[in-house]
Amino acid sequence: MEKLLSSLKIEVNPLIFLKNPESSELGKKILSTAVIMIDEMGMEQFTFGKLAKVLGTTESSIYRYFESKHKLLLYFYNWYWAWVEYQIVFATKNVSPSANRLKIALDILCLQEKQEHEEEGISMIHLKNIVISESSKAYLNKEVDVENKAGFFLSFEKVVKILAIIIEDIDHNYPYPNTLVSTCLEGILHQQYFAKHLPSLSDVCKDTGKLPEIFYQIIINNLNQKK
Repeated sequence: MEKLLSSLKIEVNPLIFLKNPESSELGKKILSTAVIMIDEMGMEQFTFGKLAKVLGTTESSIYRYFESKHKLLLYFYNWYWAWVEYQIVFATKNVSPSANRLKIALDILCLQEKQEHEEEGISMIHLKNIVISESSKAYLNKEVDVENKAGFFLSFEKVVKILAIIIEDIDHNYPYPNTLVSTCLEGILHQQYFAKHLPSLSDVCKDTGKLPEIFYQIIINNLNQKK
């Protein structure tokens, strides 16, 4: 699977960027450097001016790729969920029963990156940290309806649909698969954030490896409820 995944090229909605950052060395450096800076300082403190200074380039050159840091965050958001989609699809292919597919998918979603590695020049540890702490800012804004119509959240929606189909295979009578999945996906991210920063809100502060089983039980228990 790793060999197959390494040969894949993640594609991000072209409306998110002005110039494809993968098309030039500067663009690739913008991605590889920005993902670290956003993780370390947060979106509020991160600016294109600070990024330009680290890269030894001009702020205007960065604006040729992204019109705002919000669009850069959307790029990372889409890139991450597209990567997760590929992992789940390959890992669950030809797996049965559907409950096993659900367990595999949850393992992938709850995975903590423990060793530094890069995909297409992007640090996966820093990217996962950004998704955990910053990704809600990608859609909690006044432009969400316009951005949704432009397809900026399709990568996340595809992951939701994959898991919703698995849930429907387990219990085709369950009426709320998309609601259950989207709630659990956000819950997985929140619990990882709470475990690190707001430990009184989590029971897995010392062992986030328990999250796959916790959310598996949440899903299965919901399916087992009397309709």
